[in-house]
Order: sequence, then C-alpha cells, then structure tokens
Amino acid sequence: MTNQMKATKPFSTALYRHPRGRLLSLLSLPMTWLIVIYIISIVLLLLTAFWHTDPFTSKVKPGFTLNNFLDIVQVPSYLAATLRTIGIAAAVTVICIAFAIPLAIYMAKLAPVWQRSLLVVLITLPLWAGYLVKILSIRIVFSESGFINSTFGWLGINSPGYGVFATVVALVYLWFPYMIIPVYTATAQIPDNLFDASSDLGAKGLKTIGAVVLPLLKPAIIAGSIFTFSLSLGDYLAAKFVGGSTQLIGTIIASNINLNPPVAAAFAVVPIVIVLTFLLTVRKTGAIENI
Repeated sequence: MTNQMKATKPFSTALYRHPRGRLLSLLSLPMTWLIVIYIISIVLLLLTAFWHTDPFTSKVKPGFTLNNFLDIVQVPSYLAATLRTIGIAAAVTVICIAFAIPLAIYMAKLAPVWQRSLLVVLITLPLWAGYLVKILSIRIVFSESGFINSTFGWLGINSPGYGVFATVVALVYLWFPYMIIPVYTATAQIPDNLFDASSDLGAKGLKTIGAVVLPLLKPAIIAGSIFTFSLSLGDYLAAKFVGGSTQLIGTIIASNINLNPPVAAAFAVVPIVIVLTFLLTVRKTGAIENI
C-alpha cells in the first residue's frame, strides 16, 4: 500500500500543481476524437466534393471542379430532390411544433399526475425501439394489407401508400420526441401566476398562448427545431422504406456513394450548409443564446 501511494503521489501532485496539464489530460481524448475523427472527416468530404470521376475508368481523381455543385442546381432531378428534402424537413418541423405546444401545455399545466406520467412514457416509448424497427412499423401501417386498409377499408378509406405523405408521417413519428421534450420542460417552468394574470387581464386561452406562452417557449422550440429539421434533412432510410419513388438528398447520396463519390460528397455538403445557415439565422435573432 505504501509503495502504491508513493508511485501515484508524484503524478497526482504534478496534476495538482499544473492546472494546464490537468486540463490537457481531461480534454486530450475527446479533442482527439473531435479533431481526428469528426473534423478531418468533414474536411476530406469537402475536398472530395471538388474532385471528379473518370467516365472511362470510374475512378475518382483529385482535382478542382465545381461541376458537382453545379449539377445540384442544373440537373432537374437533383434540384427537385434538394427542394423536396428541404420542404419535407420544414413540414416535419412545423407539424412537430403544432403537436408539441398544446400537448406540452396540457401535460405541464392541466393533466393529473398519473396522466402526465403516462403521457411521458408514451412520448418516449418510440425512443426505446431501434430506428429500423420504427421505420418498418410505419411501412406496415401504410402497406396494402396494413393497419389503415384492414381497419378503415370497409369505410372506403384506403392507405395513401408509400410516398411523400408516408415519409413525412414517418419522420414526425421518429423525431417528435426531440421536439416535445424541450417544449414540455420549458412549459413546466412557466409560473402558473402568469396564466392567472393573463386571465385577469381578460385574455382567453388562445390569446394567452400567443402572448404569454409562445414567447417563453421560443428557445425550446428553436432547440427542438434544430433536431427535427437537421435529422430530417439527412434521413435516408425513411425515404427508402416508405418513400416509394421519392428521391431525397439521402437517397441520392446512397445511390452515388459507390458510383460517383464526388457527387455524393457534394450532396452531403448541402445539409451541412443548410443547417449552418439555419443556425446563423437563429443566432441573429438572439434566441439561441437562451437555449
């Protein structure tokens, strides 16, 4: 025991006497992961986007060309897929916000304790299942012999099948917990006397939500939107399994990753640029500082 103490004491003493060394020892592993694995990978991806594929040998050759980025705008199918992906991501975010706000208000301010606990379990339940399991469950719902046709078919209500609508539903199902959790947490922190004061001043339910609740929930909504929007932009499996013939940025990347890696890399840059633009826009409003 004495020998062990003597062996460890100099090292602990050195860390105590040198705060920079202590800080370096704490940050060395995560910074190595961040720089070597994450940042360098993104840099290599960006470099590959400027390379080109030899049409005869199908080999990627280093160089510098903007044709891969120009194809995103000039090729109609590529441009349509990009705009479609942005539209779907925006629609998923708006739907999640529309569902999250009233549900969060009910859970935090109106629901009994047992209902609140039950709703929390039901909301977080999809997080317990694997990503692929959730996608396959949505696929079964929209299939020809799935839940919609078997339950409502006798009423003349048929499944819309696989396509954009099924993709939006799948993405809302996947990412809704990432919206409702921060919104619910922020709603629970709103003092009840604000609701009482708004009612005393003559404001009704919708007026109170618009004038009192929404401004206080803005940071939480932005935090949830960052998740739902960015995750929807980069999703690939939802479009593959329930999108039918729907082409999104993720499906184009997957189809070109072996055939034309520079084009796939150029498309991979698009969600990064869009998310960074979104974050910079939000930052200018000052709301992101309160997240």
